[in-house]
Amino acid sequence: GIGGGLVIVPALFFGFGALGYDSPYLMHAAVGTSLAAILPTGLSSARAHAKRGAVRMDIFRTIAPGTLAGSVAGVFVAAAASGAMLQGIFGVAVLLVAAIMFVDPARYQFMDALPRQPWIFIIGVLIGILASLMGIAGALLCVPLMVMCRVPMHTAVGTSASIGLTVSLPAAIGFMFTGAAVDTGVPYMLGYVSIPAFFLIVTASVLTAPLGAHVAHSLDVNRLRRVFALFMTLIAARMLYGALIG
Repeated sequence: GIGGGLVIVPALFFGFGALGYDSPYLMHAAVGTSLAAILPTGLSSARAHAKRGAVRMDIFRTIAPGTLAGSVAGVFVAAAASGAMLQGIFGVAVLLVAAIMFVDPARYQFMDALPRQPWIFIIGVLIGILASLMGIAGALLCVPLMVMCRVPMHTAVGTSASIGLTVSLPAAIGFMFTGAAVDTGVPYMLGYVSIPAFFLIVTASVLTAPLGAHVAHSLDVNRLRRVFALFMTLIAARMLYGALIG
């Protein structure tokens, strides 16, 4: 139920290291490549949800300006951050996501509607910054927010898929430009985006996404959520260990 960034980023980061590349910018390359790679699936998902009428344009217009601004800001934060800092941010954020997955946000509906301006803009900015620093589209952050504000789950997922494009597109372009003059130590790069990894990930995700959907629908929802949360906790722990210990 996610665009893949939470899995792609650590896979690329540890994959680059396993291939023998040694650079303080490996995390930047992983995040930038992830943002570019999740664009095709994000666009496809947004269109599919829109055709089913699951995109609330009023909610999109409310949150999207903030996520767009936050995405651009996040690119500049990432450009100034060290690789270890990005690892730490990713690790802490993934731990929070794992906690949300464990408790199930649908059980905690705190508000009858989304916050009004300027609070929803500020929330959108924070989501955009964090999502672009993590290499994700932001749906994983938007969906719990909407569900806890009594937006139906299918509508929350569909609307978040569209909002995610306002994060991944400008952030991916930003990572290409900010990394243009940087030697990442990884060959065939367009800024912080690995061209071979981009095409491999997009091809593999298109081929295997239907299989993942089939498996997901055949499993118990609560068990699936908890297994994924445990998986995320292990990844977060490894990232934090690398950020603190090296």
